[in-house]
Order: sequence, then structure tokens, then C-alpha cells
Amino acid sequence: MIPSEDAAGRKRDIEERLRQEQETLSFIRESLEKSDQLTKNMVSILSSFESRLMQLENSIIPVHKQTENLQRLQDNVDKTLSCLDHVISYYHVAKDTEKIIKEGPAGRLEEYLSCMAKIQKAVEYFQDNNPDSPELNRVKFLFEKGKESLESEFRNLLTRNSKPVPSVVILDLIAGDDDIETTDEMTLEHLPENILQDLICISGWLVEYGRNLDFMNVYYQIRSNQLDRSIRGLKEHFRKNSSSSGILYSPAMQNKRKDTPSKKAIKRPVFIPGTIRKAQNLLKQYSQLDGKKGVSNLAPTEGKEDIMDSEIDSYIHCISAFVKLVQSEYQLLTDIIPEHHQKRTFDSLIQEALDSLMVEGENIVSTARRAIMRHDYSAVLTIFPILKHLKLMKQEFDQVLQGTAASTKNKLPVLITSMETTGAKALEEFADSIKNDPDKEYNMPKDGTVHELTSNAILFLQQLLDFQETASAMLASQEIGTSSSSYNSEFNRRLLSNYICKILGNLQLNLHSKAKVYEDAALGAVFLLNNFNYILKSLEKSELIQLVAVSQKHPDKAYRSHIDEQLQTYQRSWLKVTMPLTEGNLPAFQPGTKLKDKERQAIKDRFKAFNDGLEELCKIQKSWAIPDKEQRDTIRRAQKENVTVAYRVFWQRYSNVPFTKNVEKYMKYKVEQVEEMIEKLFDTSA
Repeated sequence: MIPSEDAAGRKRDIEERLRQEQETLSFIRESLEKSDQLTKNMVSILSSFESRLMQLENSIIPVHKQTENLQRLQDNVDKTLSCLDHVISYYHVAKDTEKIIKEGPAGRLEEYLSCMAKIQKAVEYFQDNNPDSPELNRVKFLFEKGKESLESEFRNLLTRNSKPVPSVVILDLIAGDDDIETTDEMTLEHLPENILQDLICISGWLVEYGRNLDFMNVYYQIRSNQLDRSIRGLKEHFRKNSSSSGILYSPAMQNKRKDTPSKKAIKRPVFIPGTIRKAQNLLKQYSQLDGKKGVSNLAPTEGKEDIMDSEIDSYIHCISAFVKLVQSEYQLLTDIIPEHHQKRTFDSLIQEALDSLMVEGENIVSTARRAIMRHDYSAVLTIFPILKHLKLMKQEFDQVLQGTAASTKNKLPVLITSMETTGAKALEEFADSIKNDPDKEYNMPKDGTVHELTSNAILFLQQLLDFQETASAMLASQEIGTSSSSYNSEFNRRLLSNYICKILGNLQLNLHSKAKVYEDAALGAVFLLNNFNYILKSLEKSELIQLVAVSQKHPDKAYRSHIDEQLQTYQRSWLKVTMPLTEGNLPAFQPGTKLKDKERQAIKDRFKAFNDGLEELCKIQKSWAIPDKEQRDTIRRAQKENVTVAYRVFWQRYSNVPFTKNVEKYMKYKVEQVEEMIEKLFDTSA
């Protein structure tokens, strides 16, 4: 029984589980059916949406295309209207700009150039699209009118605002580069800044659109005239105000110089005013030592010296001013003139002022040549300071003239060569004139003082000390087949030394020849003594002695030897005074013995010969001159010693001898009186 109950229980369980499974299956079936129905409904909805979407698309796309076409048509209409407005504006350009163009650009350059730009575009439009239009001729006329107005405005602006640089400003500019230490470099403002900018704008427009370069000719003509006027104004400033005291500076620069000591090394040459006057002053150092009248003059009159010195200083300053002004002009030109036209315009701009300076330099050379032909060699002194300055300025000249024509660059070297040739000729002819100066009695100093030839020769040589390099270069330039630049400074110094020795040698030979003109050998000796002493003292007071020593050892000893030789010759003239005082042929006698008539007469003759010789020499030599006080005192002292020593012995020996009853007739002078007479030698006022 038990097994069948278990089977029945299991059967019920199985049946229960089967029923549950069947219920689950039925639920699944129902769910699937519902899902299928939902799917069908969704597919139906989607199909309907797709259909409606296609219908909408078919409706919108034609509208979009139509709208796009309409938009494109609208854009084309706008562009067409814009082009029409632009084209129509060209027909209005002449009317809109005519008033401004006719009134000119003065005071409204920017607006004027804007109008010119519109006219330029109108011209280009009509030329490209409607060359037969009457408007083309109208805008062309306005364009040409405007261009002429711009050129005229360029000329007017430049003319009204271009002024010569004041002389005091130029002098400040020159001096400021050498003597005064400044923190800011001095510059010139030729034109106001606003005017400069207007000129730059006009220049740029004329080059780019005007296609006319005539304004460059206008520029160089106006600026060239102002440059020349600036330099001529400086010359006039010197003519009115130059003095021999020194260089002219403006009052502002003079005040600045008081408070600002110069610390910079001077790069420029020192200007040398008073060149000719300096020569006379050197002469007076010797000729007026004893208050006597000078022996010669190197230049004619003081007035002519002042004029000559002023011309030299003026020319030297004008050369420096030219360099400074031209540098400034080039800076201005580079702002206004297009780069590829700058060098040609600059070359034209500087020609007038440069030619004026070169002509003036050649006139100075010609004047010196004419003076040299008249044997007035002092005129060559005008060339030395100028030539020295030109050589020192040559490097700056070459830098300033870079890019100019070869003919422009060569003008300064040609002038330098001309001055060197003239100077060298003057040096050579001066040496010959020293050698060949005629021995004329009327030309000889009657008192035996320093000859004019000696003073002039020494003064000339002393002037060379200020221009050693220049004079050496002159001498070197005459060396066959060589240039002065190929020699070193030592060689040039030796050339100058040889030249000075040649002058001194010629002078010495000529003086010996001139001394023979004097009938009195003693006066000839005094003449040579004075001249040799003057030469020696002049050499020792200057650098000449060092220059002479380059070629000749111990020149001072040689001249002292010549002086001693002439002194001995002079002293021999006193033998007629001292010879009677010697013991030769004097009678021998014993004190207290009576002299014979012959012995008394011999003593009388000795005293008479002494008295006559002393009186004669003192009378003659009193009018002779020895300007050097030291030399004069030395000769007097030596003569007093030679004469009084012998006379004192002679006096003492015969003062107590009764050789005559008329003692005062023969023992005429005491020793002290003899000394006083000798002390008055070479003194016409005694």
C-alpha cells in the first residue's frame, strides 16, 4: 500500500507542476501575441511618419531652392547697385574735388593728397573703361593742376622756410666739435618739423604718382643758394668783426667756454690768426732789446696785415663750416629726396659753395704766386696755415663727398697740389734769394746792426716751425718720381732740416760778402758779429736749433766760434790804442835822471798816439750798434780791461816823469775817464 501512495503523491506533484508550466506557457503566449501586436503598431506608426516626412521634404526642398535663388538675385542686385554707385562716384570726382584743387594744398596737405588720390583713381578708371569720356579730360586736367600746385607748394614751403645759418651758430658748431666737451652733439635744424614732414609727403607723392623729378632740381637750387649764403654770411661776419686777438666765437659759446674747461683732445687744426703779425713780433724780440728801431718789416703795414690775417682765418673757418653744413645738408636731403636720386642731387647742391671756396683758394694761390714773382716771400705764409688745415680736413672732405662725381672729389686734391707746388717753389726761390741778395752799399746798415736779410730769413724759418709737416711735405713733393705721402715723418724732418741748413749756409756766405762792402774792417766784424749773434739767439729761442741739429752737429758751437772770430777781428782795431802803451822802443832811464829831448819826445808821441787813437775810435764806434745788451756789455767790459790795464801801467810809469811842462796836453785822460769813454761805445745817445 505504501508504494502506491507514494506514486500517487508524486503523480499529483507532477500534475501540479505541469499545470503551473502550462499556465506559464499560456502567459508567454499571450505576451508574445501582445508584443507582436505592439510591433505591428510601431511599424505602422513609423511607416506613416516616413511617409509624412517624405511628403514634407518634397514640399520644402523646392521652396529652399527658390529662396536661395532669390537671395542670390538679391546679392547680385546689391553688388550691381554698389558698382553703379562706385562708377557714378567717378563722374562726381571732378565736381567734388575741383574747389579744393583750385584752392591749393596750403594748410591742408592731407586733405589735398586725399583728393589727388581720388582723381588718380578716376583717371585710371576712365582710361581703362571709357577712354572717350569727356570726364577723362576733366579729371586729367584736375590731376595736372593738382600736381602743379603740389610742386608749387613744395617750392614755396622750401623757399619760405630755408634761411642761411647764422654765423654765430656756424662758429659754435665748429668750436663745439673741438674745444668744448658736450654731452649732446650739436645739430642744425634747417626746417621746422611740421614743414619737413609736409615736404617729405609731397616728395613721396610726386615720385610715386607725379612721375616728375623737376622738384629735385628746385630742391637743390634753393638749398644750394642757402648753403652759399651761409658761407658768404660767415665771410661777411669775419670782414666786420675779425680781430687779431683770436678766433671769433658767438657770445653763447664764449660764456660756455668760461664754465666748461676743455677736456677733449683737439682733433681739428688750431686756427692761426695773426700769422704775419706774429712775424713782426718775433722781429721786435731782437731789434728792440735796447729800445732801438726795428731793422725790418716782413709785411707792409698793420692795416694790410689785419686784412690778410682776417682773410686767412675767414677761409680756414669757411672750409670747416662747409664740411659741417654739407654734412647737415646731406642728412636733410636723405629725408626728402628718394634714395636713388640722393647722390646726384647732393652733388648738384654743393657745387656752387664748393666752387666758390675752390676759386677763393686758387685766388690766394695766385696772389702768393704774384708776390713770389715780386720776391715778396712773406706771402707764402698765407698758404701754410690754409694748406695745413686743408690736409687735416681732407679725410672729412672725402667722407662727405662720397658718391659724388669724380670731378667733384678731385677739386680739393687739385687745390692742395697747387698750394704745395706754389709753396715748394717759394721755398726754393727764397733760398736762392738769400744766396743772391746783392751787396749794395745803400742797402747796408751804417751802424753795422742786423741786416734786413738776416731778420727776414730767420723770421721766415721761425714761421715754418708752426707748419713743419706742411713744409716738409712741400719739400718732399719736389723729390723726383715720388710722392710726399711715401715718406715717413723722420725723412720729412730731415728734409726740412736740410732746407733750414741750406738757408743758414746761404745767409752766412752772403753776410761775409756783404761785410766786405764796409771800408772799415772793424765795422764789418761788428756787422758779422751782430748777425751771427742774432741768428744764434733766434735759433736757441725756438725749436730751430733742434731742427738744425738733425743735419748738423752742435750748430751752436759753430756760431759761437764765428762770433769769437769776429770779436777778435774787432779787437784788433784797438791795437792803435794799446800799441803805443807797450814797452817796446821806450827809452830806458833811471829815476831822478834828466831825460834827453829825444826821450821826452818819444813819451809825448806815445801819449799823443794813445789820445788820438782813443778819441778817434770812441767817436767812430759810438755810432755803431750792438743791439744785444749782453753782447754789448761783454765787448765793453773786454775793451775796458784790455785798454785800461795797459794805460794804468803806462800812466803810473810816466806820471812822475818830467817829460813835458804841459802835462794836461799829453796826460789828457785819467784811467777812470778812459773807462767812461769806452762805456759809451755803441750808444748814440751818450
